[in-house]
Amino acid sequence: QVQLVESGGGLVQPGGSLRLSCAASGFAILSYHMSWYRQAPGKERELVALITWFSSNTNYAESVKGRFSISREIAENTVYLQMNSLKPEDTAVYYCNARSTENDYWGQGTQVTVSS
Repeated sequence: QVQLVESGGGLVQPGGSLRLSCAASGFAILSYHMSWYRQAPGKERELVALITWFSSNTNYAESVKGRFSISREIAENTVYLQMNSLKPEDTAVYYCNARSTENDYWGQGTQVTVSS
């Protein structure tokens, strides 16, 4: 069964850090572009970070550049999002996405709340 399971979300104070995990099963993330998206209440889902399967190039939304870092651990078939210097505007449900030319998979999301 193909599955993406996010974890690591929670409540954190502004300026704090969280590390999100996306554990994949049923397929190998090595052959997929892996991304993190987020969606805040009343807003559209937006791309936060991307790592390509071909060259492992990374790309970030301007709003998180320098604060967030996407990475993958092939042996664990898991992608991570390290989030530092968190701001209240980072509050959202964060979703893991795996995409190839043939497939487009999504996780169920994990809630991140940044509040003092």
